[in-house]
Amino acid sequence: MLEKCSSGFGLLALASLLNQSKSRRLLADTPVHRALNRPQKAKSVILCYMSGGISHLDSFDPKPRLQREAGQPMPVKIERTQFNNNGKIFPCPFEFKNHGQSGIVISSIFPHIAECADELAVVRSMTTPVNEHAQGNFAMHSGFPFLGYPSAGAWISYGLGSANENLPSYVTLESSHAVPPHGGVGLYSSGFLPAQHQASILQADGDEAVTNIKPSQALDLQRSRLDFVNRIDRDFTTQVKGHDNIEAAIKNYETAYRMQSAIPEICDISDETEATRKLYGLDDSDPEKVAYGRQALLARRLVEKGVRFIELSCLTERIGAGGGANPWDQHGDLEKGHRAMAYQVDQPIGGLIKDLKSRGLLNQTLIVFTGEFGRTPFSQGSNGRDHNPYGFSLWLAGGGVKGGAIRGATDEYGYHVIDKPTTIYDLWATVLHQLGLDHELLTYRYAGRDIRLTDVHGRILHDILA
Repeated sequence: MLEKCSSGFGLLALASLLNQSKSRRLLADTPVHRALNRPQKAKSVILCYMSGGISHLDSFDPKPRLQREAGQPMPVKIERTQFNNNGKIFPCPFEFKNHGQSGIVISSIFPHIAECADELAVVRSMTTPVNEHAQGNFAMHSGFPFLGYPSAGAWISYGLGSANENLPSYVTLESSHAVPPHGGVGLYSSGFLPAQHQASILQADGDEAVTNIKPSQALDLQRSRLDFVNRIDRDFTTQVKGHDNIEAAIKNYETAYRMQSAIPEICDISDETEATRKLYGLDDSDPEKVAYGRQALLARRLVEKGVRFIELSCLTERIGAGGGANPWDQHGDLEKGHRAMAYQVDQPIGGLIKDLKSRGLLNQTLIVFTGEFGRTPFSQGSNGRDHNPYGFSLWLAGGGVKGGAIRGATDEYGYHVIDKPTTIYDLWATVLHQLGLDHELLTYRYAGRDIRLTDVHGRILHDILA
């Protein structure tokens, strides 16, 4: 009777209610349910990824000794570097100043982020086990230095689910000049998790944020075709075992259908005020800064709509020695390259922090600013720096983080960590903790064992949490 009356909507409503009841029963003893056992301080994460390896020595970890001993040989053993073209001690070409009530010292190339110093928790004791870009990118995104493992965004989508059925829970923003870091789109993969948890890549400044997002046919016709495909797929799931991929495909079809109206609305920033546009640097003459500013603005709009994880992409740096997939990778002419890259991202990220705070969203949005490793205190050639995995910096802001805090330290040359060494696993354990997830309990059974984002490691960085 329910199927025949009111075009079947009564049956659909009953099926939905029954499915919700069944889901609650099934979730009671799943890894995801067991992992959600902590107070939630943050609801969304924004990853500002500085691909190529931003130099901690020229940004957030000043070392006066480099200035005093400039041009002298390193007095300690030099570890093997990527290119082994190692020179003398290389001083920072930028000025450092104290900022905010906390007095955090920040390089002059980040004046807008420096205005938000009291919102930042700077970790100066990061380490990574790898020293090459692709491996470093995979390690920073997934905890493992190779292809095939889910990224942090996918794990968070898997753990928290979607807060908006019209949008994907994990989004990577790109611009016309941006290319993925080394490792490619595999960095945003769902790995062995169900496929609906992989990132959706949105072109922030394109005519269409997603190719073919505009419907090419009437929505009612499209809906009927989608329903037909779903029926066929669901019939097939009854004939096979282990049908997670089929279920994921069905969910992706449905999300794509609903995104047709939601994505164009998100990407239309015509309703933003002139003051907001200026805050993000959209009135600047540098097209790459404008493009990154648009990404940052869209990140705020996605947070407002409940998207769980958003990653911003640096654009190809055309002036300095970096470029392509590694725009922060200045093996030569570091001063010019880092200055250009900082100009691209500084005002948009500073604007993002200020905008989120003014709207009451910063306390529930966790921002992570990091690259894959740091740079050496000695030069490569005459005026560049090689890769340094033994000590580097990142910072977090919002989402229950203690603003104006500093964790750990590197030695007087900024070469090796000497206080509170911190790993990628510690970073993601802390992020999951702020999202209300227990990193040791958020697991997925694959290849015969329960795998997690933090592998068998990870300590929560309580000393930078409010």
